[in-house]
Amino acid sequence: MLHRLLLTTAFIMPLPAFAQDVALLLGNQRYEQLDNVTRGEAMLAAAPRFEALGFEVFSRANARALAAKDLAAAFQAGAGDADRLVVALAGHFVTDGARTWFLTAEASAPDLFSVDGVGVSLDSLLQVLAARPGQAVLVLGMADVRDLDMAGSALRAGIGALDVPQGVTVIRTDPGTAATVMQGPLSAPEAVIGALLADNPALEIDGFLPRDWAIMPGEVIVETPALVIGPTPADLNAEATLWDSTTAADTVEAYRAYVARYPQGRFVVEAETQIAAILAEPNRAARLAEDALNLSRDVRRTVQANLTALTYDTRGVDGLFGPVSRGAITNWQQSNGFPQTSYLTRDQLNLLDAQAARRQAEIDAEAARAVAQAEALDRAYWAETGGVGDEPGFRAYLARYPNGVFAAIATARLAAIDAQRQTQAEAADRAAWSNAQSGDVIAGYQDYLVAYPDGVFAAQARARIDALSVPQISDAQVAGAQEEEATLRLSGIRAQLLELRLRDLGHNPGRLDGVIDGDTRNAIVSYQEEQGVLATGYVDRATAVGLITGSISVTIPTR
Repeated sequence: MLHRLLLTTAFIMPLPAFAQDVALLLGNQRYEQLDNVTRGEAMLAAAPRFEALGFEVFSRANARALAAKDLAAAFQAGAGDADRLVVALAGHFVTDGARTWFLTAEASAPDLFSVDGVGVSLDSLLQVLAARPGQAVLVLGMADVRDLDMAGSALRAGIGALDVPQGVTVIRTDPGTAATVMQGPLSAPEAVIGALLADNPALEIDGFLPRDWAIMPGEVIVETPALVIGPTPADLNAEATLWDSTTAADTVEAYRAYVARYPQGRFVVEAETQIAAILAEPNRAARLAEDALNLSRDVRRTVQANLTALTYDTRGVDGLFGPVSRGAITNWQQSNGFPQTSYLTRDQLNLLDAQAARRQAEIDAEAARAVAQAEALDRAYWAETGGVGDEPGFRAYLARYPNGVFAAIATARLAAIDAQRQTQAEAADRAAWSNAQSGDVIAGYQDYLVAYPDGVFAAQARARIDALSVPQISDAQVAGAQEEEATLRLSGIRAQLLELRLRDLGHNPGRLDGVIDGDTRNAIVSYQEEQGVLATGYVDRATAVGLITGSISVTIPTR
């Protein structure tokens, strides 16, 4: 409703004693297509307090775009002669990051190119407020940003960065706190409120705010002039009363009745705008009826879940009734013989809930029958396989029913069979190893490895075969080789040449000093093993033939 100080509209001439201050109050609680805003209208209750301070107040609850912009234009026109300017907005806000808009009542998920048609620009309001530095206030009561789904719009819910002009005070908070500020400190006559606002943790304040700030004057007392021309206060109050009842009814008939009664009235433009809007929205009555139910987000989630259970896909259960959810509701209404409005009534909610509950019961019953049928097949298969009690039966059952009724029994019995088989295999393995050890010949160990290539003692068997495969050198053979070497008279230059020969053949004899020491003996053994001759470490006749002949001048006597 448009509030004005009635005394100023009833006189021929404006009062010359003071320049009237101006306030713009827009509180949107009931949105036509978006979520409602708790306490969105509450700040409008501050209008009388500002009027008592001498303000001309332009205010409206749940204003559509044309009405909101008309009020903003009237506020701008009055701001030129005002000393103090106050703007208070409560409801949904959207931003592209740099600019912010206050959404009017008919807004429906606007995008970057349509938001100007359904929103009031905060940048424009700030430009008007900039004309009164130190005496201009913008109060913003922002709804919960989670209540708006702005996906794909290039906008996001909330208030973006504001370019606050010098001397302008911007207060951000929730709608309820904004109403408290408007009805409390901000409209208190001659109150010093700077420190009080700055120390309030519920407020986010930008711009001008000295701690000793006092913006409001004392209450204004105006003497009633004798001469009155035009509508009397009673006439204006009668029109305002009819307009209030008209907006409460919010029907084409009510708005037309107002226009017929006041063809030149203050609200004719808004009445005709509302008539056009109602006629352009064929399901408006259904929408308003659903709005009156005040469905919570949890209830809307339940509705989406019920529709999904009945095969009306809502593409998610998020509690937001977007186009897909509305389409699902419409399809359900068509299937059940209701008008296809896409908006639900209380009776439809109850029926939908009952249908979903019945469908869930049917699903549960079908699942129970399926479980019983599957269990019967499971038991029959067990009787033919695992029930016989042998290993093939158990394995056949588990292949078909790895998580079946008898899976635990089959698994346990197979484990017992495998354990018994393992025990038997280990006993046979140990017996075969014992037999191989008793003979301690290469053939015996080879027989063990053929039978148990990965047996417990396989590594030991291979090691024993390697040990038995090494030629055994007797003391007599060593003594014979030592005696043969003695006949070669390997000392001095001959011994040194022997060492050189061993080194050249890749066997390290140690120092080339002509002394046959331990290193030299090791090199001789290495050479003998390489050549496949008896590895005694002494240069016997066979070693000398391959190693010394042709390298050193030695005479090998015959024996």
